[in-house]
Amino acid sequence: MKLSGSEIFVEALKREGVKTIFGIPGGVVLKIFDVLHQQNDIEVILTRHEQGAGHMAEGYAKATGQPGVALITSGPGMTNVITPLADAYMDSVPIIAFSGQVPTPLIGNDAFQEADNIGLSRPCTKYNFLVKDVNDLAVTIKEAFYIAKTGRPGPVLVDIPKDISMAKTDFKYPESVSIRGYNPTYEGSKWQIKQAAEAILKSKRPILYIGGGVIFSGASREVRELAEMMQIPVDMTLMALGAFPGDHPLSLGMLGMHGTYVANMAIHYSDLVIAVGARFDDRVTGKVSEFCPQAKIIHIDIDPTSIRKNIHVHIPIVGDCKRVLQELNQILRATVNGDQKELRKPWWDQINAWRAEHPLRYDQPPDGKIKPQYVIDRLYQLTADRDPIVATDVGQHQMWTAQFFKLANPRTWLTSGGLGTMGFGFPAALGAQAAFRKRLVLCIAGDGSIQMNAQELATAVVNKLPVKVFIMNNHFHGMVRQWQDLFYEGRYASSYLDVVPDFVKLAEAYGAAGLRLEKVSDVDDVIREALALDKPVFVDVMVDQFENCYPMIPAGGCNHEMILSDPPELKERQKMGVPKHQESKDGVLTA
Repeated sequence: MKLSGSEIFVEALKREGVKTIFGIPGGVVLKIFDVLHQQNDIEVILTRHEQGAGHMAEGYAKATGQPGVALITSGPGMTNVITPLADAYMDSVPIIAFSGQVPTPLIGNDAFQEADNIGLSRPCTKYNFLVKDVNDLAVTIKEAFYIAKTGRPGPVLVDIPKDISMAKTDFKYPESVSIRGYNPTYEGSKWQIKQAAEAILKSKRPILYIGGGVIFSGASREVRELAEMMQIPVDMTLMALGAFPGDHPLSLGMLGMHGTYVANMAIHYSDLVIAVGARFDDRVTGKVSEFCPQAKIIHIDIDPTSIRKNIHVHIPIVGDCKRVLQELNQILRATVNGDQKELRKPWWDQINAWRAEHPLRYDQPPDGKIKPQYVIDRLYQLTADRDPIVATDVGQHQMWTAQFFKLANPRTWLTSGGLGTMGFGFPAALGAQAAFRKRLVLCIAGDGSIQMNAQELATAVVNKLPVKVFIMNNHFHGMVRQWQDLFYEGRYASSYLDVVPDFVKLAEAYGAAGLRLEKVSDVDDVIREALALDKPVFVDVMVDQFENCYPMIPAGGCNHEMILSDPPELKERQKMGVPKHQESKDGVLTA
C-alpha cells in the first residue's frame, strides 16, 4: 500500500525511536499534523512559539543523548526557529528541525509564507535538505538522523514542500546509510596517543581541561579514571559541567571568564594541558597570545576543524573522546610507576594554596537583601539527593549556578554556551521534563531572560510539565549592568528594567503556581514549598540589585588576571541606587 509523504514522515520517525516532537502547525504542514493526530506512538507537544519548540528539542537532546525533533511551518515559522538552530550548532546539540515549505512549483515565486529555508539555515546547521521528490523522503530522514548524531553532533534541517507531504509512494525505510564525503574519525592515531601518554608521565603540573564533547561521547567514566589514576586536577568548561563530579576532590570547577580562581590559575601555570572535547573558545582562553605560556597542549576531539583553530597544540588527536581515552588509559595503566599522589604533591600543594586563597564566597547578611548566590547554594543543598536536571538562561544567574551548583552526573546541565541565548532555559527545561516525567527539573532564570519565552508556561501547564523556575529578579539585565558598572562608569544604558511583571500573578494567570521570596529567613521554606507542588512553579526571588558575579576576567585579559570583588568606587556609586533619568532641555535623556 502506498503512503503519503506525511505518513512516511511519521513512520520514519517511529523507526528512529522518536517519542516526542515539539512544534506549531501551519498551512503547509497541516497534513503532517493531521497524520500525527491519528496515531499514539509519538507525543506531539504544541508550543506557543517556534523558538520554544527548538529550545525544547535542544533540552530533550541534551538530557537524553538522543536527537530532539521540532516541526514548524514555512516563512515566519522557519525564521523563528533559526535561533535554536544557531544555538544547537554552537553547542553541538543533535536536533532535527522539519520545516514546511510552499509547493515545489511555487518555490522562488514569493508565495505566501515562503522563505528560503535552505539559505537561512545553511550557516547554522550541520547539514540541510530540501526534499524535491516524495521517493527521496524516507532516505533523507534516515540521513538527517545519521548526520545529527554521528561525529560531532549538530542540528540538521529537512525542508518538506506541501506537495511532497501530500504525494504518495511505496514506503521503504533503509536500515543504514552511507554518505560519500562524510566519514567521522572515531579511532585516534595510536602514535599520537602514545605520545600523549609519554607527555602525561613526564609532566609535573598537568591539568585536564574537559569540554562538552566528554558528555556527547559518553566519556565521563574514562575522564574520571584518567584523573584518579594520574592524580590530575580537572577544569571544566561551562558545557562540561556534570561530566566530572563537581564535589570530587580533583575537581577545580569551571574555568574561564567567570571560572574559579583555582581553575584559572591552575591552567595558566600548568606544564601540560590535556584538552578533551573542548574547543578553546575565547571565554576560556582569554588573551590567546598568553594562554598557558609554559604548557605543552594535547587536544582530543572528533572534529578535526576544532583542532588548532584557536590555539596551537603540540599533540593533536582526532577521534572519539571515549575511544581515545580508553586506549590512553590502557597505556598508562601498563606503564605508570610509583604513587602518583606523591609525585604530584608539589603541584597539589600549590593548587590547594590557590583554592584557600580565593575560594568562591558570598556574604549573606541574615536580615539583609537576598544574595542570588545564597538562593542557588541552598537550592543545590536541598535537592542534591534528587540528582536534578538543571537548566539556566543566560546572564549572572547562569554563572552563579555554574559556580555553586555542583552537578554530579552528565546530562543534568542544560545551558546555552556558545551563542548565549537569553530565553533558552525555560523551554529547554520543558524539553527535558517531557523526556523524564518523574525527575526533578529546575530552571534558574533572570527577570530579563524569562520574559523572552514566558509564553511557554502555557505549554508547561497543558502538558503537565512541573518544572520549577526560580527567577533571580533584580530589575536589570544583570550581566549588562555589571559591565556598565565596571567599564562604563555606571551608565545604565538600556539595562534597567523599570517595569517587570508580577511573576506570581503571571504564573497564576496561566494556571501554574506562583510564589514570592523576599526574606532571607524564608529561603528554605519557599524552596521546599515549590518542590512539593506537582505543577509548574514560578518563584519570584527578589535579590540584591547590585550583586556582581566574581571572579571575572575582563575582555582581553589573561586567565591569571582576575577581578575578584567590586572596586571601592563602584561600591560607593551603588549606594546611590538606580539613577533616575530626566529629560533635558535639548531632548536628550541624561542621568
